Amino acid sequence: MLKEGQVRIPSGCAIAAIIDRKGNKINGSEIIKSIALMHDRSNGLGGGFAAYGIYPEHKEDYAIHVFYDNADAKKQCEDFLFKHFNIDVAERIPTRKVQSIENGPDIWRYFGRANRVRMKNARLDELEYVAQCVTNVNNSIDGAYIFSSGKNMGCFKAVGYPEDVGEFYMLDQYDAYLWTAHGRFPTNTPGWWGGSHPFNILDWSIVHNGEISSYDTNRRYIEQFGYICTMQTDTEVITYLFDHLLRHHKLPMEVAADVLTAPEWDEIDRMDADKKEYFTNLRAIYSGALVNGPFSVILGSNKGLLAINDRLKLRSLTAATKGDRAYFASEESAIRIICPDPDKVWSVSGAEPVFIPLEIEEEEVDD
Repeated sequence: MLKEGQVRIPSGCAIAAIIDRKGNKINGSEIIKSIALMHDRSNGLGGGFAAYGIYPEHKEDYAIHVFYDNADAKKQCEDFLFKHFNIDVAERIPTRKVQSIENGPDIWRYFGRANRVRMKNARLDELEYVAQCVTNVNNSIDGAYIFSSGKNMGCFKAVGYPEDVGEFYMLDQYDAYLWTAHGRFPTNTPGWWGGSHPFNILDWSIVHNGEISSYDTNRRYIEQFGYICTMQTDTEVITYLFDHLLRHHKLPMEVAADVLTAPEWDEIDRMDADKKEYFTNLRAIYSGALVNGPFSVILGSNKGLLAINDRLKLRSLTAATKGDRAYFASEESAIRIICPDPDKVWSVSGAEPVFIPLEIEEEEVDD
């Protein structure tokens, strides 16, 4: 039998997403049905989902999802969380038994707010305080891993096929205005619970199909700013790049996407003056954030849904719209199985970001 790493499937991995621009809720069964159609693009070594708008009763709290390998890790992590956050709820994430998913960690979630006294003493704004707390736990407590840390959203992931992961977490009992999903076919990195997609920090979540050949350059660049890449997968660095560009540098969504997918220099030389200046500046200022390799990426956030392809479009990604909803998937059939008659269907072009904004403020989303 062939083992992981002995065979390469160049188009492996599946990604999918749905958003309702007006904030109306979509049941989790729809995204499960979409990603399940692409079963053969996965190999059972990872699946996961991100959902936005699922915790309206705790929408002002950070929803912290944690994997625990042992009781000591849980005690250490909870000691840290209860010191650094005002935790209102601590509970196991509800799951159901699924035959194909076993030997997993203990999975908990906590709802709470940043401890204002500690945050003030640390001289950090709230988002940076929370991000540093997550980094601290994930890199100092062996056996504890915070895999989701946003407000009114959550990531759910495991080792298994994505449709089994959806059943395991009972996602048909959740309603969200934005869903992303991933089916993993790792070829260079281990299949483990923490390495499954989505990758998350604060409200940002990433699902990715492809391979980042510039990973070492990107990692060295982002670690200058306090990020630590330890998850044994190149996707993690994309999440941190977006967080850095959008939160610290406050770039518009499309500009951040252009940083990651900026054209080659010979193409820039042929552009008109304005575009030439724009991309020259991006490549000069953010040279370490330029991402190379074949990839398609979907970024979920409380601002909306962003999809990008590499410059040469080496990974398939289809988009569609129907009324207030927009859909993305690695295959058109994965869209049509849940939206048989879309208003518009198109292939996402190389290095041309598609951003579908949430057209109302997140706090106004109907409970």
